[in-house]
Amino acid sequence: MKRILIACLLWLPLAAHAALNVFACEPEWGALAREIGGSSVKVYTATTALQDPHRIEARPSLIAQMRRADLVVCSGADLEVGWLPLLLREAGNARVQPGRPGYFEATRFVTLLEKPATLDRAQGDVHAAGNPHIHTDPRNIARVGAALAARLAEVDPGSTAAYQAQWQAFSARWNEAIAGWQTRAAPLKNLPVVVQHKSFSYLLAWLGMVEVATLEPKPGVEPSVAHLGRIAAQLQATPARAVLRAAYHSPRPADWLSQRSGIPALALPYTVGGNARAGDLFGLFDDTLDQLLKAAP
Repeated sequence: MKRILIACLLWLPLAAHAALNVFACEPEWGALAREIGGSSVKVYTATTALQDPHRIEARPSLIAQMRRADLVVCSGADLEVGWLPLLLREAGNARVQPGRPGYFEATRFVTLLEKPATLDRAQGDVHAAGNPHIHTDPRNIARVGAALAARLAEVDPGSTAAYQAQWQAFSARWNEAIAGWQTRAAPLKNLPVVVQHKSFSYLLAWLGMVEVATLEPKPGVEPSVAHLGRIAAQLQATPARAVLRAAYHSPRPADWLSQRSGIPALALPYTVGGNARAGDLFGLFDDTLDQLLKAAP
């Protein structure tokens, strides 16, 4: 009995400092949570860079992870509308329901682009609040990071000092990296490109690039050969330097256009894990810029 009591007393400090369980909907937010949380968090990322975050199956394993979560970190703006509400409902975890401190939407902390003037499902997968792919502008990651550091401290006040110290260290490195990326990216200003999906609107706005065509006739709708043919004809009058797709997109439309127009098709990593170089947030933008600069004049 005495041994059991001693064991329990020894275990109590460990229990008090157990890592916070973070459920990240997308790899970029999982990576950011690890940068800020360090050893104070245990991060589970629900999707990979090779999965379309719009269309995820609400598997039992995801429900189990949601049930254990202390904090859910997702993009929001309806990006996960097809699967996140089901996970939240089935998990029955009161800590992470919308409106509670354990529920965090990144898009609430930035200004969204491409808000539709009207809503019509015939227009495809239109996001009512605006484009949710905010992380392709690294300045938005900084804005979200500041809010996430504060939220981690709110949910886990015992680790506030650690979260703030780790956020300050990451923020300093991140702002220095942004300055370097912006200097390197100068040749990309006004570079005309074609995009497969509106995945890179924030990236293009940050770098001053110009979108001259979109392969999808409507958001989330696979383009037909006829539609691609019309874009190829359009590019004869309005040339582009590259066709951009995310790593999770089918290569067929971009490759078809590339072969017929002579414009290089670039598979950008889009998020952490999108290729071998994009192993963290810094590598994500290093690789993205390296690929884009090859298309610059």
